[in-house]
Amino acid sequence: MDLSELEKKLETEGSLALKVKVIPKSQRTEISGWMQDGALKIKVAAAPEKGRANAALCAFLAQAFRVPQRNVEIIAGETSHSKQIRITRPAR
Repeated sequence: MDLSELEKKLETEGSLALKVKVIPKSQRTEISGWMQDGALKIKVAAAPEKGRANAALCAFLAQAFRVPQRNVEIIAGETSHSKQIRITRPAR
């Protein structure tokens, strides 16, 4: 599954649940592929201190899916490299 397919799923279903593997303290924030377990691998430039990496991850995903940052929520794995993310489409 690629990003455009995920965007279509978000548009049709109204929400999207993602498994994400976060690699903090990278050179830049970017999607770097898929893990074998189906998780989206994302490199984040921010350090995992005081929630900075989580905030950067949410901001990046909000920009990638063109939704407000408040519509991106970490629902599991707040302190882990492996996270469950929920992205919801803004109300129209």
